[in-house]
Amino acid sequence: MAGLALEGPNPDVDVLDGINGLAKGAPHWVNRAMEFIGEYGIIAGLAVLCLIAWWSARRKQDAPAAVAGLVWAPLAAGLALLANIPIRAFVSRPRPFNDHAEMTVLIQGKTDFSFVSDHATLTMAVAAGLFIVHRVYGLIGIGLALLEGFCRVYMGVHYPTDVVGGFALGTAVALLLAPLAQALLVPLATTVGRSKAGWLVQAPAAAARAAAEAGAAGRAGQDAAGGQFVTTGPPLPPRHDGRDKDLAA
Repeated sequence: MAGLALEGPNPDVDVLDGINGLAKGAPHWVNRAMEFIGEYGIIAGLAVLCLIAWWSARRKQDAPAAVAGLVWAPLAAGLALLANIPIRAFVSRPRPFNDHAEMTVLIQGKTDFSFVSDHATLTMAVAAGLFIVHRVYGLIGIGLALLEGFCRVYMGVHYPTDVVGGFALGTAVALLLAPLAQALLVPLATTVGRSKAGWLVQAPAAAARAAAEAGAAGRAGQDAAGGQFVTTGPPLPPRHDGRDKDLAA
């Protein structure tokens, strides 16, 4: 793919040449699979991962905080995509296939600008949001986001730096705005957890266990505040003072 060469060294184009060059000699079914995975499959996989994480978070003792964090993951992705709109318009970088005619392009009809990659931004924002709540699910999400970035370059629709920029944007939005998001979403999740839709925030068994623990803690606090103590052993004999002796006489 000599058509990708520019005057002087260009690492961005060199990496694009190497990764997209794999598509040129790949079987047709491999390219079709990469097209589906890179365009829809990984995003669908992240959605399933978020659902699994939500189902697990509902069983935690601090379920409202965990569920609030999971709600933040897709919200962060949406905010990052909105932030990318002015960035794309400002940079106005053409898609790589517009400047390099000999590329193998698996997705046709892309007419918008290239920097930064929406797919890379979205997937990494979700992955970073998951990582805040659950390390294992977050690492799986990061792995899927990295695969998404590879697919975008493989398909010939983005430069590698478009993908890196998307990763940076998605991560920045998810991490920097997380404290504010938690401050707003945790009270909301707590309120929902106490309503008829509480199963969305906390599993019934976990809610019952938390209520029982809260009730036990409340009773213990009342006992301590009232000076009531539980003693064991036989009852103490009644006390007899001098007045008892006078009555007996």
